[in-house]
Amino acid sequence: MPKMKTKSSAKKRFFPIKSGKIKRRKCGLRHGMKNQGTTQKRNLGHTGYVDDASMKAMKVMLPYGTK
Repeated sequence: MPKMKTKSSAKKRFFPIKSGKIKRRKCGLRHGMKNQGTTQKRNLGHTGYVDDASMKAMKVMLPYGTK
């Protein structure tokens, strides 16, 4: 059977970790930041994790990166 392909856009944006979760960056820091408060901008700088509802789609996009 041939190898499964990984989505190029997903491998640049999502990073699997040992526990099986997928780490991601939070959105909202590209433009229009003058309307956001300092605390909100600081919290958006941290990383987040993909939620359970989206994990099925992630397993399709990253077949070798998820458990």
